[in-house]
Amino acid sequence: MTRPPSLETEIASATLGRVSERLLPLLVALFLFNWIDRTNLSVAALQMNQDLHFSAAAYGLGAGIFFAGYAVFEVPSNLILARVGARHWIARITISWGVVASAMVFVRTPAQFYALRFLLGVCEAGFLPGIIYYLSLWFPARERGTAIGRFMIAAPLAGIIGNAAGGLVLGLDGHLGIRGWEWLFLLEGLPSIVLGFVALRLLTDRPQDAEWLSQEQRAWLVERMRRDRTESVGSPHVTVLGALAHPTIWLLSITNFLMAIPLWAYAFWAPLLVRDALHTNNLTTGLIVAAIACVAAAAMLLSGVASDRTGDRCLFAAAGALLAACGCAGAALLPSPLWRVMALAAVEVGVRSYVTPFLCLAPMLLRGTAAAAGIALVNTWFSAGGFVGPTLMGWFKDATGSTNGAFLILASLSLCAAGLCMGIRHHPAFRAAA
Repeated sequence: MTRPPSLETEIASATLGRVSERLLPLLVALFLFNWIDRTNLSVAALQMNQDLHFSAAAYGLGAGIFFAGYAVFEVPSNLILARVGARHWIARITISWGVVASAMVFVRTPAQFYALRFLLGVCEAGFLPGIIYYLSLWFPARERGTAIGRFMIAAPLAGIIGNAAGGLVLGLDGHLGIRGWEWLFLLEGLPSIVLGFVALRLLTDRPQDAEWLSQEQRAWLVERMRRDRTESVGSPHVTVLGALAHPTIWLLSITNFLMAIPLWAYAFWAPLLVRDALHTNNLTTGLIVAAIACVAAAAMLLSGVASDRTGDRCLFAAAGALLAACGCAGAALLPSPLWRVMALAAVEVGVRSYVTPFLCLAPMLLRGTAAAAGIALVNTWFSAGGFVGPTLMGWFKDATGSTNGAFLILASLSLCAAGLCMGIRHHPAFRAAA
């Protein structure tokens, strides 16, 4: 029996509202501490680099080597998640990264620094693409951009909370004989362990298992997701190997690689660059970077909602990449320190505006386990860019005494990414959504 349109709309709204209330707060909390634990190194570096006598190149390599471990295990991790379910695998990832993040307090040499950062990447591998795949099981394509935007808001929120709180925690320097940067790693690593056990308790693998939905809501969601898959332009016959060799997936991967380089260069160097430009103390530096993250958070949400309403994911991703390119060029060329910091803010706002619509693209192209593999491959190249960005900044800083050359390279890469987004826009799977 077909439901009247008004009743169908009411059930849809109630069901998706309930799914959002149940899943998104926990997923946001998980990603919040995931982002803090991988990037709090940028705040710790305000003290740690001097304490441990790390050069700019050593710091940049340690920041980047995290992504080598992450990239190697990205695809296998997502395939395991698709097989065993999100609840157990996401919990495993979260608990293990919390343990390693807390163990950063014991770093004393560059070798220890590199080893723990690499291990942290191994433990975290598969988290972000796993969550994107997980959300594709719960939210229809038309509503997915908003859902992903709400989830991804954790990244700029982590910039707000992590940078502001990090500046305060560094003020504990010497308390109980522990340095401020050691307190930072310890206090920000332990919550992840707790959240891992919460995820094991509260996450549900698939809509058909959701006892917290009413029978009518569960039936509607299962049928809506089935219809969504049927109506999708993406082929249901693509295998895992086919997904890994899919030409459009590789174009998405290259685009994501290009944008990851400025994103992670900013993430790991922003506090140091702001401090050196404005000569601020640790607390003020953290607050400035946190304020930039506030603006980026708003831009991320707006980009997700706007791309949902228009269906044109590629256009909004391209606009974000173009803004990041302008910001990178400004950070290299503007003469005033204040204007260079404002250009840095444009980099952060641009990459956040790019991320939300871009992450909707791979799930529109593939289905099932092939989608899990494709999403993981796209994010693997994102991780590879994470190795290049911080390392490139450190090399230029040591070799030339300036990061201007690095920022000009980042501007070129972001501009290329914007062009690729506009080219990908003509693919039938993405054009049909526009």
